[in-house]
Amino acid sequence: MQLLPKNQQFSLFPVEEGVKVQEPEEGWKKSIPAQVFLNHFFAINYHIRHSQQAYNLPQIKFFVHHQPALKPAEAEQIKKHLLNSWSTEYALRATGKMGDESFLRNALHWTFPQAYYSVFAGLQAFLQTLGIASNFDEQVRREVGRLVVRGFYPEAIGFYAAGHYEQFKVHRLPLAHFKPGLQLATQEQEAQAQVGQFLRTTRRLRAQQIRQAVQQNPATALRSGRTGDILQKFSQDHWNQLTWRFGYTCYFDLLSRLRISAIHREIVRFVDADIDFRLFHQALLELVEYLNCIHEAYVAKAVGLEVYREWITALPAHLRDGFVKERFNGKIVPMLLMTRQLLEIPELPLSQSA
Repeated sequence: MQLLPKNQQFSLFPVEEGVKVQEPEEGWKKSIPAQVFLNHFFAINYHIRHSQQAYNLPQIKFFVHHQPALKPAEAEQIKKHLLNSWSTEYALRATGKMGDESFLRNALHWTFPQAYYSVFAGLQAFLQTLGIASNFDEQVRREVGRLVVRGFYPEAIGFYAAGHYEQFKVHRLPLAHFKPGLQLATQEQEAQAQVGQFLRTTRRLRAQQIRQAVQQNPATALRSGRTGDILQKFSQDHWNQLTWRFGYTCYFDLLSRLRISAIHREIVRFVDADIDFRLFHQALLELVEYLNCIHEAYVAKAVGLEVYREWITALPAHLRDGFVKERFNGKIVPMLLMTRQLLEIPELPLSQSA
């Protein structure tokens, strides 16, 4: 099997096995990989928006009993992570308001990383409440995979893939076995089919990347039992020896495929595609908003609504009076109030504006 070039990030444009492609006009064929990438993120949002469990944190035991004893230094670090997350999300939102289709097309050089790093910083804040402090995306990736599998997240975003190479199984997406098409999802079956394909393709790329790293190091490379030479071809048994390194493949792995450099040749190819860039930006922003909301709810549960409200009040005006406050009042406060009611804890006065 051909290995990936050294130090290559996940490809934005792998061959999506199982995608049913109609015969397009020749001039549009080059846009198919980018369209499929858009379809996948659109499908994730479709699945979330049509899930009745998207904001069911009060029914998740890990959330209900999330009351860690945080040290002052930990609380300060959490605030820093949140500020980074909010500032990056603000920049992502501002980009969507600043220009036309052409502007958004060329803005992908920074909006892709912005979407990833906003969620990454929010994740750091959430993980800090669990006693996990890390600036390394690989460690964060593994921790998030474990939390997804254990059930810390609503089912709407709790899907994941596991299993040996080319024997991947998608969990919590019962319709993921259907073959996806090339159109935007308009029903749940198509959405789950596209998300399932996204998970499998991303896990395959992850496996190939790990194989490359292992085989390039003489100390870790798998070798032929007959000659002792480093293996150039892998059997299924050889792939199975690497499975433990994969971890689980979840939403964070999908977002990681956005983390590319502004000069990466694939972003240039993406910019040249004929797709709806405004829709793509909207899909990314809505996914960032949802994930940040879930992580912020965990943080607010950990520190208490009153403390969290004080943090928001101290923010710069462009954050304090914008989407941060709106999300707090509209989504986070109701979830925490419902949790208190379930636990039969007396409510604190919460009428004060954030």
